[in-house]
Amino acid sequence: MASSPSYACIIILLSLSFSFSLVVTVTVTVTAREKQTFIVQVQQEAKPSIFPTHRHWYESSLPDKASIIHTYQTVFHGFSATLSHAEAQKLQSLSHVITLIPEHLRHLHTTRSPHFLGLNTADTAGLLKETDFGSDLVIGVIDTGISPESQSFNDRDLGLPPPNWKGQCVAGEHFPPTSCNRKLIGARYFCAGYEATNGKMNSTLEYRSPRDSDGHGTHTASIAAGRYVFPASTMGYAKGMAAGMAPKARLAVYKVCWNAGCYDSDILAAFDAAVADGVDVISLSVGGVVVPYHLDVIAVGAFGASEAGVFVSASAGNGGPGGLTVTNVAPWMTTVGAGSIDRDFPADVMLGNGRVIGGVSVYGGPGLTPGRLYPLLYAGSDGYSSSLCLEDSLDPKSVKGKIVVCERGVNSRAEKGQVVKKGGGVGMILTNGPFDGEGLVADCHVLPATSVGSAAGDEIRRYISLASPPTATIIFKGTRVGMMPAPKVASFSGRGPNPESAEILKPDVIAPGLNILGAWPNTVAPSGLASDSRRSDFNILSGTSMACPHVSGLGALLKAAHPDWSPAAIRSALVTTAYSVDKEGGPMVDESTGNVSSLFDYGAGHVDPQKAIHPGLIYDISTYDYVDFLCNSNYSTHNIRVITRKVAECSGAKRAGHAGNLNYPSLSAVFQQYGKHLMSTHFIRTVTNVGDPHSVYKVTIVPPPHTELTVEPDTLSFRRLGQKLNFLVSLQTMPVNLSPGSSTVRTGSIVWSDAKHTVTTPLLLTMHQPL
Repeated sequence: MASSPSYACIIILLSLSFSFSLVVTVTVTVTAREKQTFIVQVQQEAKPSIFPTHRHWYESSLPDKASIIHTYQTVFHGFSATLSHAEAQKLQSLSHVITLIPEHLRHLHTTRSPHFLGLNTADTAGLLKETDFGSDLVIGVIDTGISPESQSFNDRDLGLPPPNWKGQCVAGEHFPPTSCNRKLIGARYFCAGYEATNGKMNSTLEYRSPRDSDGHGTHTASIAAGRYVFPASTMGYAKGMAAGMAPKARLAVYKVCWNAGCYDSDILAAFDAAVADGVDVISLSVGGVVVPYHLDVIAVGAFGASEAGVFVSASAGNGGPGGLTVTNVAPWMTTVGAGSIDRDFPADVMLGNGRVIGGVSVYGGPGLTPGRLYPLLYAGSDGYSSSLCLEDSLDPKSVKGKIVVCERGVNSRAEKGQVVKKGGGVGMILTNGPFDGEGLVADCHVLPATSVGSAAGDEIRRYISLASPPTATIIFKGTRVGMMPAPKVASFSGRGPNPESAEILKPDVIAPGLNILGAWPNTVAPSGLASDSRRSDFNILSGTSMACPHVSGLGALLKAAHPDWSPAAIRSALVTTAYSVDKEGGPMVDESTGNVSSLFDYGAGHVDPQKAIHPGLIYDISTYDYVDFLCNSNYSTHNIRVITRKVAECSGAKRAGHAGNLNYPSLSAVFQQYGKHLMSTHFIRTVTNVGDPHSVYKVTIVPPPHTELTVEPDTLSFRRLGQKLNFLVSLQTMPVNLSPGSSTVRTGSIVWSDAKHTVTTPLLLTMHQPL
């Protein structure tokens, strides 16, 4: 059996003053004397009958002083335990033990968006109406817990939970059994993995229960399935009606993240419990660095969930705008990047020379005196730490009464403002570094403050060095809607190429993730700082953490509309109907540079819910298709068994082909250039008719530049719903001049249309010159 939630919890580091956090995974190196937690996979069917339960059997394999943290039986077969190097080696030698996976530490990837996505309640035949707002679906949110008293989670007019629901509402500190209702139908917490490494948690700092002491989980849950709440705002910003993607969908929360981070053993326990409980969707705004799938517990847990028919939506990470920063890249997960919406919160800097520089902020509190210019200080001349406004780095004699310019990095953005306020400063201008580019994230600061881009930061610092004396003020303009261009790819959003499987385009899609309003615990300051006494029922955050639950909610709506669709079918509908232009018809741009974005930035494009409900054709994928993919990706039969719990035979004609032949809704060809020979490849794809019974689709080919691309046949004629037809894509290209170690990327697409549906399959061609 899975371990009792009473013994389970995890840790997550969320710098709450950061609206999003960079993705970092810590791997512990084990010496002969140190201990580390391992996730142990066993042959479940090998249990001797003498043992009454699998747990008794597992315990018999452990040394006397070792104890089981969790047992797993749904998406994974085995247990977790803290072991020394010698103990781990001994356990690995047992015949019934398949593998030991070292535990990793994970971190969080941390309205108007329904309207922006076209989900309007007034529609009489839209996605919301057609699915009854997702009322019979259950979304499992693996995160920091939930604040159950939020109006976003009221159960007004909701009926009983779906009949297949088997979950629990586990009580704990400040979370009585009555915390759940017909909206929040399940709540568990898992901390045993965290405590196995760190010892018992300090219950004075966080709740040993599903209650959210952080805010991140409450925010993401409300984005996925929050009820309609009016009025809603944060400190007077973003006033209006708040709602999630699937307002009537039921919620089940699985708290695995704590003050210090999230541990793999607890995350796997949450996956195991969620699937056993009967969720339809799992929303996971947590991640780490990319490792091979058999060492990635999130990938392993997500495979088991997908096999059980559960749609898994995961955040792409906040490591952008650099390349190779996308995370959660397994092809059985839907990986979601972040885009902007058409709303912002301008807070401009006016310099003493009259120059006005745009910035953003959601500061709510006593403001600066209108019309007054204040002394302006850049503390960077005093050293590195002062330029970043780190704790105790500023001289109060220099700071008092001034607006201080701080640079991003190391500590959180809200913490920098707290340092300036503590030193006697009256305001702060927070500047991006060159890596951050021009992307702006609005924060709920503790003093009058605004964020500006990298180029603006350079200009302000130049002004300070030349002016005598330099002065400035900050002008807060509230909420502004209808901003264009939108959507843009958020600067922080994780970018491709896929570090583990170059043949699979990741992220899959993007969704709103910049400056998103969501529910917030009224026990937590909107800045996330303990010194901040302000409270709000809603907060504005940014990150792929916020983009992911948008797709989780949409996945629930699509599942409600099409109960027989697999997780792959749902992803296919979202991918093939996504768009790559802004609302004015221009190409979607990258927020960090203003340049045109690429498939590496947005995957197939921005989600379009109203088109996704009727995609016409879908690319479906079975469990055994994924096994073939792993074989063609050169995973060993042993490692495939770790991921899939299946014994795979990777030889023979059945495995002929390449990893790119997985029936994915996008195409990615990767060539290593050797000499000047013609390079070619092919893809076989199968589409299923989910549109009109009698329909004829014709293909339009947009080849990458200087590439020959053909599709056979060029017409697909369907005679019934559910009918499957194949087509062959052939691609040829000549090498190009590249310096050793460099690559070039070209893009194209294949579009099937029956005059009613448009099914777009993006194509990516990468050519690499080896060293």
